[in-house]
Amino acid sequence: MDQSVVIKAQLLNIDDETAQAFSNTMCKYRDACNFISQYIFEHAFELKQSKLNKALYHDLRDKFELKSQMAQSAIKTVIARYKTVKTQLFQHPFRYDTGKKDGKGRGIWAQIYRDLTWLWQPINFKRPQLDLQRGRDWSYLSTANQLSLNTLNGRRKVDFVCKGFDQYLDQTKWKFGSLKMLQLRGKWYIHLSATTAIPEFEAEQAVHVVGIDRGLRFLAACYDEKGKSILFSGQKILRKRRKYKKLRAELQAKGTKSAKRRLKKIGQRENRWMSDVNHRLTKTLIDHYGSNTIYALEDLTDVRFATEKSPKDQRYEIVSWAFYQFEQFLTYKANLNSSAVVKVPAKYTSQRCPKCGRIHKDNRDHELHLYTCDKCGYKSNDDRLAAMNIQFLGTLYRSGEEAPQFNKQASVE
Repeated sequence: MDQSVVIKAQLLNIDDETAQAFSNTMCKYRDACNFISQYIFEHAFELKQSKLNKALYHDLRDKFELKSQMAQSAIKTVIARYKTVKTQLFQHPFRYDTGKKDGKGRGIWAQIYRDLTWLWQPINFKRPQLDLQRGRDWSYLSTANQLSLNTLNGRRKVDFVCKGFDQYLDQTKWKFGSLKMLQLRGKWYIHLSATTAIPEFEAEQAVHVVGIDRGLRFLAACYDEKGKSILFSGQKILRKRRKYKKLRAELQAKGTKSAKRRLKKIGQRENRWMSDVNHRLTKTLIDHYGSNTIYALEDLTDVRFATEKSPKDQRYEIVSWAFYQFEQFLTYKANLNSSAVVKVPAKYTSQRCPKCGRIHKDNRDHELHLYTCDKCGYKSNDDRLAAMNIQFLGTLYRSGEEAPQFNKQASVE
């Protein structure tokens, strides 16, 4: 199988002439993407590369002065963005109350799956950007440790630094792909995709099986096959997030232009901080458990984090932590370390007693964060208990069961 990573690097020693060439090319490319987006919106969301190329190629060359490969890349960029939005719309259907009641007097809700026709306007590309293809638009000069980047004003050779990503520059192991150029606060950056072939992981070869319950009180509660637990506290993280939340509320109340600029910077800073936390946490897990490990995670797809019973000042934290990003980081790091991440159903993982198998919702005390089995008397922290049940499902997966899950009816019997 192939595993891809994104190398992030900063471009160095950019003179005024080179900076102007980069800026001019990125703005023209951005304008071309908006032109393509408008066409797609007005033509029944046509997303076939061949048809868009036939309709728009010459306009992209003449109106925006894009080079041949850049014109093709612009079309691909817009298609990829529309496909992403299409997936996001489908994953979040429109839900509405039918006005009817079920046998228990509860409201019956229905849903309509959304597609691109729900968009009111074309997707807009605000930020200048540039996508370059390996070979045609950019190349890596390994002897000089430089990048050769194509612009509308000719090729530019630039120095770069990529702290923490140097191991991915070995062209004997990694195959480079497309490159995206960005500018942030007067500095120039690139995001470069790199791919390597890794052997398929066989579940039977796993030496360790680790169950991981994600949350906020503990960012990760881990339980392994030896019965050992590791809990990564999230209290410090919560305090910092509440600090950001309070600062945003104060700036929003002001409503001035400077406050809005400050809000944007704070949002970017908080996102970078969250990414750093998830990177460090997943790296710690990979280093601790080593290779040949199965990391079992709850499948949180379509899981709704209910906030109605939570204090109002805590609802933001409950629904906005980057759990999916944690999963992505752990997955690619596990793949590169001869390990794998498997997702198991979240149902009953916090309600099941790992000792006797009893499933009973009321056994969990949310305020005390304690699970007490009313059948066998077993007690445990509720986050640790969830990790134990997730680990058990991971063990079933290693033994050959393709879709392990808990059955409440079976637990009653």
